[in-house]
Amino acid sequence: MGWAWMAVSVLLLVDLVVRGTDMRAVVSGAVLLITVGAAYVLAVRPKVVATEEGVRLVNPLREVFVPWTAFTWADVTDVLRVHAGDQVFRSWPLREGKRSEVRENLRRAGGFGEDRDDPREMRPTERVAWILRGEAERRRARSAGGAREGAAGPTVVWAPDAVAALAVPVVLFAGALLLI
Repeated sequence: MGWAWMAVSVLLLVDLVVRGTDMRAVVSGAVLLITVGAAYVLAVRPKVVATEEGVRLVNPLREVFVPWTAFTWADVTDVLRVHAGDQVFRSWPLREGKRSEVRENLRRAGGFGEDRDDPREMRPTERVAWILRGEAERRRARSAGGAREGAAGPTVVWAPDAVAALAVPVVLFAGALLLI
């Protein structure tokens, strides 16, 4: 839906450029750019990516990278969570929707209930956690029994592209309002 809104927004911006003749068109264009930035940050950008070096959680305004050497567990409560030692990182895009499923996940995280081992019976977010756990085990087995000498820990950084996607249109909007 984020990409669809961006495509519609391009058409609307072209229409504003062709037909717009006053400052209201500039303000409308700035508001449209704010919605494009929000669509990018909330719908297009968030994802979970497993790489050769580790797992990357791309949330709306920041990114978390957990190397496989620091990865300890992945589970699901209301969202996918990646554990690195005593740190827990939440993945914004992978969520559980129904209350009953969230309650079941919270019971399992608390030690009650049983884990499912058949991926065909798992919900999509559970399956991603299962895949990440399996990938971490394979990586540790390949790296001489899971030795962690010199291993880097997780890193959390703000995403400059996401901040710019929101800040630049807001500044343009404020500037347009001042010029009216």
